[in-house]
Amino acid sequence: MLRQFLILNTLLLIFLSSCSHTPKKHFDPQKVNFTPEVNPFLDNQLYPSLILATASNSDAQIPPFTLSVTAPTNNAVLRIIIDSSSLNYVTILQEILPHRGETYTFTPAVKWKYDRLRTLRTPHPLDLTLSCYINDEETDTKTLHLNARSVNECPLSLSHNRQILDTRWLFAAYVNEDHPYIEQILTDILSQGNISRLTGYQTGRTATVDDQVFAVWYYALQRGISYSSITCTSNPSPTANVQHIRFFDQVYNSRQANCVDACVFFASILRKIGLRPVIFVEPCHAYLGYYTDRKQSNIHLLETTITSWVNFPQLDKAASADGILPDSELDKLSKYLSPEQIQQHRDGSLPLEKLKVLVARSLFDKAQQYNLETWQQNWQHFADTNNIPYQQLDIETLRKQVQPVN
Repeated sequence: MLRQFLILNTLLLIFLSSCSHTPKKHFDPQKVNFTPEVNPFLDNQLYPSLILATASNSDAQIPPFTLSVTAPTNNAVLRIIIDSSSLNYVTILQEILPHRGETYTFTPAVKWKYDRLRTLRTPHPLDLTLSCYINDEETDTKTLHLNARSVNECPLSLSHNRQILDTRWLFAAYVNEDHPYIEQILTDILSQGNISRLTGYQTGRTATVDDQVFAVWYYALQRGISYSSITCTSNPSPTANVQHIRFFDQVYNSRQANCVDACVFFASILRKIGLRPVIFVEPCHAYLGYYTDRKQSNIHLLETTITSWVNFPQLDKAASADGILPDSELDKLSKYLSPEQIQQHRDGSLPLEKLKVLVARSLFDKAQQYNLETWQQNWQHFADTNNIPYQQLDIETLRKQVQPVN
């Protein structure tokens, strides 16, 4: 009996000893020196627009952070685990560290939750937990504190130590020729009767291309898209020049746009019908261009914000039951119509719909001429790829590198 008691007691002591034993670490965390480091150009800001636009083009990506580790032994097996968060799935990076004492730096390919990034409209803090393992032994855990921005925030430039990264090419990511609204818009454009077919460059005639662009222009006037600037954001970063850009559906639904928003809206539709738009970016302004031929030997310009000069939906509301505008509205249109045309409308021989087409034509002509002198003066600046304040963004060329973000 005593012998059995002693055996049980010994086994219990062995069990308790094994439970309280802490495995000895083979690798000193200080020597491994696992260090996540945020990209200094991004200043702890995470831009969904950058991630989404360059998801399929690693060469264009600007990683939010890098990881460095010092090898504690030759051929050490490194495994880094990035825990899941509201914006990413669990991500594992595994590498071999060949030489003891050498420091290695890696850029992890984070498995982002792209659907969540696309719907992020307000900024919020984001903590990423990263665990470092050497030869299956956990050596350290670190947390990165980031600030996830709205997907509408488009960084125009990023700076660090007097170096500047020009990122205005990201404008192209807000052009979305595949937006589901566009199919119905094209149907509506054809139903308005200004053009019978949308053929892109198939006819080879400049006039046909201009007619197609005018049909889109008239649609925007009928939609009542007015000028509204909301370029500012709450971004506190001193290293970033950021602008809020509305998506295609936001312009459509709100009927509001600034110069960049309107360029994005028009460029999306023009791309869909087979035309090649270009966004010209100057200091404090942007305007649209489009090639008039397939060979890109000629380009026409369009100041898209001029759609806000006349509000067609308001004209429709102001018209009488027989479709005649009051003198107060006709006075506003006098700069776009001749006195004869105004009188014809008063006496009923010029219907409201035809009057609006004439006004739209006048506005379209002004929009084509509005930036022509400035563009001619600055064409050398646009041709100089090192001249950061002036950018010529050919959407078709950039589409090979940048995908729509929404």
